[in-house]
Amino acid sequence: MRVLVTGATGRVGSRLVPRLAARDRVRVVVRDPAAAAAMWNRGLDVVEGDLRDPETLKRAVAGQDAVVHLAAAFRGVPEEEMFAVNLDASVELARACAAAGVHRFLLASTGLVYGPGRGRPAHEDDELRPAGGYPRSKAEAERALADLYHDGGPALRIVRLAFVYGDGDPHLAESVAFAARRPAHWRLHLVHHADVAQGIELVLRASDVDGRVFNLADDAPVTGWELATLAGAPAPDGDDPVDPWEGIVNSGRIRAELGFRPVYPTVHAAAAAGAL
Repeated sequence: MRVLVTGATGRVGSRLVPRLAARDRVRVVVRDPAAAAAMWNRGLDVVEGDLRDPETLKRAVAGQDAVVHLAAAFRGVPEEEMFAVNLDASVELARACAAAGVHRFLLASTGLVYGPGRGRPAHEDDELRPAGGYPRSKAEAERALADLYHDGGPALRIVRLAFVYGDGDPHLAESVAFAARRPAHWRLHLVHHADVAQGIELVLRASDVDGRVFNLADDAPVTGWELATLAGAPAPDGDDPVDPWEGIVNSGRIRAELGFRPVYPTVHAAAAAGAL
């Protein structure tokens, strides 16, 4: 399969691309010339440019079978830029795919689109109630891409990721800072990079999941106390109010329908394997 990956230099993309490239012909879009050169040296097909440039889009999607769309604006950027990247650029990419005959479009989204907890793990069919610029921009992108799919656009598949960690990603260590503001029993649902790759590959290759959404998470949310212990940090003693179900998702669909079984079912298994 010929697969275009956006966001290939990001934390998820930089760990996903080598795994995909072991099996598929991978093309990446890279803005930075130095990063582009490094990708070339690794044997990847590289399109240098910005996804918000129509000419770059045309070159990027030409001749591809599928797109894995990871590129996103997250922390540290104004809300309007989040929507410009996460919503507008995503729609333009999907339109370019439709024009070029790219058949599959996988969007990496986030479990944050569910918003406040529901007294149970969030299910893919739950109404989205995102709070904050990033979750709202991703929820709007999901809706817009779904509308485009139903109007004849590329076959959309959405994977909603839990909090991604592992393979040397500093994300887990960074979580300790915001965990410190919460009580020790606060929980965070995780998924290791190896399992992100596994889940994305399963959804990408499946033949009967067009228009479907899949939560992707490990078996056991971790408490703030456990995060601090893993990082060798003091136990959190914050008093921010917490919803015990916010951010906790049900991943039964991808398990039952596509056979997903996490390589690292818990963060403790990853720690024991030296995979943090």
